[in-house]
Amino acid sequence: MNLSLLSIIIVLYLLVIAYLGFLGFKHTKTEDDFIVAGKSVHPYIMAISYGATFISTSAIIGFGGISAMFGMGLMWLVFLNIFVGVFLAFVFFGKKTRQMGNNLNVKTFPELLGKRFQSTFIQKIVGWIIFIFMPLYSAVVLIGGARFIEQTFAINFEVALFIFALIITVYVVAGGLKGVMYTDALQGTIMFISMLFLMTATFILLKGPIHANELLTNMANLVPGKLAAAGHQGWTAFPAFNSMWWWTLVTSLILGVGIGVLAQPQLVVRFMTVKSNKELNRAVLVGGIFILVTTGFIYMVGALSNVFFYQTEGVLAITAAKGNLDKIIPLYINKAMPSWFVYLFMLTLLSAAMSTLSSQYHAMGTSIAHDCLPNLVKKKNKIMFVRVGIVIAIMISLILAFNLPGGFIARGTAIFFGICAASFLPTFFATIYWKRASKEGAIASIFTGIIASLFGLFFLHKKEAVALGLCKSLFGKDVLITSFPWPFIDPLVFSLPLAIIVLVVVSLMTKKVTDKHLTKCFKGI
Repeated sequence: MNLSLLSIIIVLYLLVIAYLGFLGFKHTKTEDDFIVAGKSVHPYIMAISYGATFISTSAIIGFGGISAMFGMGLMWLVFLNIFVGVFLAFVFFGKKTRQMGNNLNVKTFPELLGKRFQSTFIQKIVGWIIFIFMPLYSAVVLIGGARFIEQTFAINFEVALFIFALIITVYVVAGGLKGVMYTDALQGTIMFISMLFLMTATFILLKGPIHANELLTNMANLVPGKLAAAGHQGWTAFPAFNSMWWWTLVTSLILGVGIGVLAQPQLVVRFMTVKSNKELNRAVLVGGIFILVTTGFIYMVGALSNVFFYQTEGVLAITAAKGNLDKIIPLYINKAMPSWFVYLFMLTLLSAAMSTLSSQYHAMGTSIAHDCLPNLVKKKNKIMFVRVGIVIAIMISLILAFNLPGGFIARGTAIFFGICAASFLPTFFATIYWKRASKEGAIASIFTGIIASLFGLFFLHKKEAVALGLCKSLFGKDVLITSFPWPFIDPLVFSLPLAIIVLVVVSLMTKKVTDKHLTKCFKGI
């Protein structure tokens, strides 16, 4: 590998990113410009920005690694990503969100919920939840990008992590959401082209998709005993029903991430950046194709990497990566692809991480400055305070990234998506669809969702409960309910229904907001 050439390519790429960030800075004159991009974004940019924000190194490195270990069952997540994350999100949530956002003149997701229910408390509590828990997601995305830098340049992981975080800090702090979305459009395009080539090259390497699938299917007898006992039936088969891996795949990865996308604050704000519903309609097709290529292709490549490593090294992908799921895709790219593509994929991972992280940091910065502490500074200094919030958020996520265990990328993503779904989704749905929902019902639902999620993570779901150790120290056992399959059922399975029930019951027992306010909220919807 020519590291000098790669360095030149990356420097040129970063200069282009810097220029786009500068354009965002140049065109950012008002608070609306900085927070919601002036509400005049082109539908292509909006769709690609949405997709690039959604698909991060977590999907490429983390979930690609999961697919390499457990197979193509993750393709059901691709279906939900497209149907729920794009079609339902744009058509049934996006249009009403955009219209209500205009009616109430809101700039952030917490402000939308707060103004709909006439409650600054709701706005603040949602803002704090975002600011406290989103660093977990941003940390795993940082890790994904840094792992590839580490693998490619053979440098220390901590150094790669720090450099990566510093690059993102510069253009997010300067350009606001306009800078973020301009760079997202470029980064998303690079991701799309790269995944097209990666899938094509993999099929050529393995002599066609049909032959590749046959080879992978015939490797079912190579599934390690430990994985087979967990329900693994081969890389082209779904896990055995009611097995440990079946519950993990279905409840944590497919449902958790597939449904949780609807309540992602950094994605919801994208709906407020276009000037009409017409732009959202035009963005559906672009977004759907983008998600299909960027997620579907990497999951297939992840599974098929087992064929490559078995043919060339006589081992499975997880063995080649020395047990670290997060290293499988970087290792495959560096060993199976031409050197020039390693350069392109480097830009792809940088793009995937930077597009997601920039939006996350923007969401956290606006949450702390605009929603959590709105009266702390004067309006004319609000943008500066948002920028301070972004820097704080980056520092928190960087500290987490240094301390999280290996192979945690996919799980960290699922945790955050599940928390968002349980805490925000019922209230978000009621905000735009159910006029009878009350302020008290919304507050009760948000607290039920977050408390039930945290209780599940600390005391019920084995993967987190064992690592956290609180249940063991208090009750002398890893989880409160040890009978199968409870230790492997994601907290979302009970936290989301509980939050929905509480919203409905409490709302019916309390007064809805005034009809005059509802008329204003739902005007044109």
